[in-house]
Amino acid sequence: MRQVVGVTAGGSAVRIRLSNLYGQAPLQVAGATIARAGEGAAVRPGSLRPLMFDHSPTATIPAGAERVSDAAALRVKPGEAVTVTLYLAARTGPATFHSQSSATSYRATGDHRADQGSAALIESTRSWYYLSRVDVLADRPARQDGVVAIGDSITDGYNSTTDANNRYPDELAERLAAAGRPRPVLNAGISGDRVLNDSAWYGDSIATRFDRDALDQPGVRTVIVLGGINDIRFSEATDNPTAVPNPNVSAAQLIAAHRHLIQRAHAGGLKVIGATLLPTKGDELTTAAGETVRDTLNPWIRTSGEYDAVVDFDRAMAAPTDPDRLNPAYDRGDHLHPNDAGYRRMAEAFDLDTL
Repeated sequence: MRQVVGVTAGGSAVRIRLSNLYGQAPLQVAGATIARAGEGAAVRPGSLRPLMFDHSPTATIPAGAERVSDAAALRVKPGEAVTVTLYLAARTGPATFHSQSSATSYRATGDHRADQGSAALIESTRSWYYLSRVDVLADRPARQDGVVAIGDSITDGYNSTTDANNRYPDELAERLAAAGRPRPVLNAGISGDRVLNDSAWYGDSIATRFDRDALDQPGVRTVIVLGGINDIRFSEATDNPTAVPNPNVSAAQLIAAHRHLIQRAHAGGLKVIGATLLPTKGDELTTAAGETVRDTLNPWIRTSGEYDAVVDFDRAMAAPTDPDRLNPAYDRGDHLHPNDAGYRRMAEAFDLDTL
């Protein structure tokens, strides 16, 4: 499997983290390489590096566990893409994966770790498998300045242009770099995610994975929380198996959950920014009752003072003539998810000083 990911930090060495958190048996990794990405599945000539695990070219990752590779000497620049190739010589069983990556990954039968070209890698998918993080080891002294964006499909970048890195966290990283204030920005969005309830279909809730996916990331200083719209929408889903469990979720419950996330971030010494929920009028699961919950939660995020700072996506993304509807200029067509211009507008909504 050859997977291409963008990095938002520069440095002279890299390492990866592989996850078998949801596997049912040990994952046997027969080998792995990393390189600077070329076109499609190709890699830049001369950049291919073997990845080792405690000085071994192979690794066994128990079910429910993760594994970090040794560092490999590879200089990368902020905004560059790297290619990670995994050779899995044995059956893996159910895979720990990220369903909607907005990026193309490539597959082939056999060991193609050392391939510089793309001729053999003719199968493709738009999911990431096992690869949960790429760490860039900086030349400069370690700084605690990273930003993690955690949330649902709107953070995940659902339906942004494939392979273009137009998700809002990507756009935010580009904006910081253009302003001469580059900082790593990590995307911890999962499509379909909720704040309160885990899901067999969409995965762990924000509350469940907050430490693992946000607070425990190395070098992080600030966390951006955008969550709750699926708790609200799925409460109204009466015949949708992907929404189970879907208890009615109140504004008070969501506020209490957000307070708990704030407390956990502060206990870890991190700054936490609250994001208001985008307008969703016209979405197939949006109802008057759900709008009442959103219209209670957003003012609390905006005015309570409990978050260290606020980014007001609600107002930035609203239609000029209807504050409850997503601006048509930013709407991918389902009245819920932004298009590329919308994700760019979300990044523009930040006061960079709050980061």
